[in-house]
Amino acid sequence: MISNALKFAISLLASLTIVFTPSSGAEKRVSKSGIKEVQVPYSSIKPSVTIKIGGTADWVLVTEDAVWLASTKPFAILRIDPATNKIVANIRIAGEACSGLASGFGSIWTPICGKKPALVRIDAGRNAISKILPVAPPGPEGGIATSDDSVWMVTDNNGTLLRIDPSTNSVRQKISISPGSYNPIFSNGVVWITGIEKNILTAVDASSGKVVDSILLGSKPRFLTTGAGSVWVLNQGDGTVSRVDEKSRQVIATIQIGIPGTGGDIGYGADSVWLSVFDVPLTRIDATTNRVVRQWVGKGGDSLRFGFDSLWITDYKKGLLSRISIEEVK
Repeated sequence: MISNALKFAISLLASLTIVFTPSSGAEKRVSKSGIKEVQVPYSSIKPSVTIKIGGTADWVLVTEDAVWLASTKPFAILRIDPATNKIVANIRIAGEACSGLASGFGSIWTPICGKKPALVRIDAGRNAISKILPVAPPGPEGGIATSDDSVWMVTDNNGTLLRIDPSTNSVRQKISISPGSYNPIFSNGVVWITGIEKNILTAVDASSGKVVDSILLGSKPRFLTTGAGSVWVLNQGDGTVSRVDEKSRQVIATIQIGIPGTGGDIGYGADSVWLSVFDVPLTRIDATTNRVVRQWVGKGGDSLRFGFDSLWITDYKKGLLSRISIEEVK
């Protein structure tokens, strides 16, 4: 016969099992440790230069003759000359650049958050603000893109994609896409937008504005890039990358990276896909094999782009930008 004390102990053990088992299972399903067998210390990389940007450093953009990024303390967009690695312009803005940077029509476009959210247009020739459009991003971690004749940005949580005419700085078309879609990119006549709420990638014809496809991805797809005939998407929920063929609009690979969580970035260059998140500042995927070939772990990371035979990677928390030669990370 079981004593009352033993019954209480069994009951307590059962309740503890019920409390802790789901949490342990979740940890096993979503690893946050990356890909151990290809990891090396991030400190083993020797940057060509590291530049102090501001309180934070975010949203790297590479154009034909410059590298641009955003800072806080103060809120600003900075221009760096890749020939000298020097900051050549510091353009103050009224709020935090919270949803990316895009280049097009002689301008740099950045949505800002804060008391007066808006879309800021910067004249890239004069390094000065030319227009502030009363078009607000839905919040941080969104994005903006330019096509041959338009600027594209989602403006609310309901899936309203705006097509902006750069010649008039006005909205020329409103397109309804899946709610919870925020991050656009343009490639080969199509605007692709990730939908974090329904785990989809929406394809919009950039000429007509018509939605032409919707592709199911991994969990919580957010940031994306294009290269090697594909759209590559970082899925924040499960730490994978989805590769979508641009012609067939089919997922042709799902690559486990082991870096789930908010933030981060993805870019393409030198036949590779590059990713950056906190504590795993750099991951390289070989685009010819879809394999993770190297992963650098340590402090730093968050946003990156490839250009001028280099990777440009921020340490968001320290407000730094590092330039890393491609030879250093081959």
